[in-house]
Amino acid sequence: MDGNGRWASARGLPRAVGHERGVEALRKTVEAAQELGLSYLTVFSFSTENWHRPVSEVNALFGLLKAYVKRDLGQLAREGVRIRVLGTRDGLPKDVQALVDQAEERTKDNTKFNLCIAFNYGGREEIMRAARQLAIAIKIGSVDPSTLDEDVFATYLDTAGIPDPDLVIRTSGESRLSNFLIWQSAYSELIFMDVLWPDFRGEHLQQAIEEFQGRERRFGGLATGSA
Repeated sequence: MDGNGRWASARGLPRAVGHERGVEALRKTVEAAQELGLSYLTVFSFSTENWHRPVSEVNALFGLLKAYVKRDLGQLAREGVRIRVLGTRDGLPKDVQALVDQAEERTKDNTKFNLCIAFNYGGREEIMRAARQLAIAIKIGSVDPSTLDEDVFATYLDTAGIPDPDLVIRTSGESRLSNFLIWQSAYSELIFMDVLWPDFRGEHLQQAIEEFQGRERRFGGLATGSA
């Protein structure tokens, strides 16, 4: 979800206003994803690299997460939405950690729709954390190294039990993954859109899905009909 700051700057507004509008775009996108019949939506809201931003902006982002959960958690829970938060909890303020735990606990039995929020998340950090946990498991003998394969390793990732993304959409015209789900998106289709995130709506999501549906996914194999 990229482009909040540029959206605000183009209008002569503080960056915090752009993030606030970004939360509204998130609400609309979650609604649109459900209406389109999707089962999973994962959004990248705060990266491990975002700590390098000014303290005031980091605190504003924390405040927006708290406001979103407090305002929307009840409705999401009633609608059958399960919330999972990807990323490390290390370094997060205790009140943010408590709110994250509350959101996951309250919605853990819901099955209608899965909203995954990557918060304090980085793909490389996730892989390193998983490798560290796996190394400990091997050391204490709970995992036999001879059985280790991609499926076993994936159980140590934050996304254990969640299917790999079919489609990754990046807004704002930037054409890179920026450390987002780099293990899981190995064979995802990538779509880069010029729209800034606060302007993203259901029609943009539908447009991206229609483009995705027109592609042929080969997963390293040959195209259909190739000899």
